[in-house]
Amino acid sequence: MPFGDRREAGRRLASALEHLRDGSPVVLGLPRGGVLVAAEVARALGAQLDVLVVRKLGAPGRRELAMGAIAEGDGLVLNREVIDRLGIAEDQIAATLDAERAELERRVERYRGGRDPIPVEGRIVIVVDDGLATGASAAAAVRAARARGAARVILAVPVASPEGMHSLSQEADEVVAVEVPDELWAIGAWYRDFSQTSDEEVIDALGGTTGSTEHRAAAIRAGEVTLPGDLTVPAGATGIVIFAHGSGSSHLSPRNIEVARVLHEGGFATLLFDLLTPSEEQIRLNVFDVPLLAERLEAATEWARAHAPGMPVGYFGASTGAAAALWAAAGTPDVAAVVSRGGRPDLAMTRLDRVRAPTLLIVGGLDTEVLVLNEKARAAMNCPTALEVIPGATHLFQEPGALENVATRARAWFGRWLAGDGLRRSGSDRP
Repeated sequence: MPFGDRREAGRRLASALEHLRDGSPVVLGLPRGGVLVAAEVARALGAQLDVLVVRKLGAPGRRELAMGAIAEGDGLVLNREVIDRLGIAEDQIAATLDAERAELERRVERYRGGRDPIPVEGRIVIVVDDGLATGASAAAAVRAARARGAARVILAVPVASPEGMHSLSQEADEVVAVEVPDELWAIGAWYRDFSQTSDEEVIDALGGTTGSTEHRAAAIRAGEVTLPGDLTVPAGATGIVIFAHGSGSSHLSPRNIEVARVLHEGGFATLLFDLLTPSEEQIRLNVFDVPLLAERLEAATEWARAHAPGMPVGYFGASTGAAAALWAAAGTPDVAAVVSRGGRPDLAMTRLDRVRAPTLLIVGGLDTEVLVLNEKARAAMNCPTALEVIPGATHLFQEPGALENVATRARAWFGRWLAGDGLRRSGSDRP
């Protein structure tokens, strides 16, 4: 069945990729048309979206015929069958490579504006195009993603030829297509609207401000350990929110990434990082050592101040991470605001009266035990506070719409206290 346009194709493709949602994937769209498809996939999966620039290597004198393809990050595929059949000399290949690499670099600058690509090391990467015919460009993209350290690379397209599916199954860990007709003929024939995509549409699909949004991998030294993380700074960010998750989670948690995405839309930078090392998580060491977790959060705060200078700082904590956030805020008076999602502020009870940062406590209505603990914690605090209950939500806010509700409430709280002159505090004032 034909697709209406690339965005409809992306929504249908996202349904076929639902099994990857909990793996916190990064979606990489191949420009130009593949980025429009990828944007819908990323939106549906709550995933990060970036561009991976590829260029076809047209055969000399027959530009429509691919003798290979290149991708940023030195991804290269050469079709030796075409090269040998046409008798293409090595110097002709080199000249074509030089020309296409120059155009590739121009497009990278155009789409990213100098920012670093989103880190993919150790993560699941979904490479998305608007269709798969011979597969040279897709193969180069898959190789480029793998060279950047991706743990798994999935190629996903709305429509593919059987030959392309077979060829790319040798390159990617998984190939997903909505339609695989016996005879593809042309990719455009599977769309009612297959009009050419402009650079402006690509940039808009990437978020409009992609050219000045910074993504950086973090390596935070805290005592004897180094903790990984991801820093994202949208253009014009008015503050930075540092995430402190509970045990069993990580900076790659889909829940944290989704909340961070909503905060980015509100103009806030975010730092997601791991409070525990993998070995500590495995043996559950230091899980409830709130003072130690707070020390690591303070180290992350110093790292954030160095890499996003001049921005007021807020904390977003979950479970035991919320206790660490409040413990750290009690000793760091210039933390501007704190939000706790299903948190355990009671684990920082001995220091709650010293917290001056306006604090929002969000609890699921069905998380009755934690709700009682949050009510007691709020009563012990002397700063501006609010306790908001999400009806019908459990501890992890997995119910439809629950996490979105959390994210929008957090964005509003940080918008009140973190943005602009949001460092204001008023003793025991309670909204």
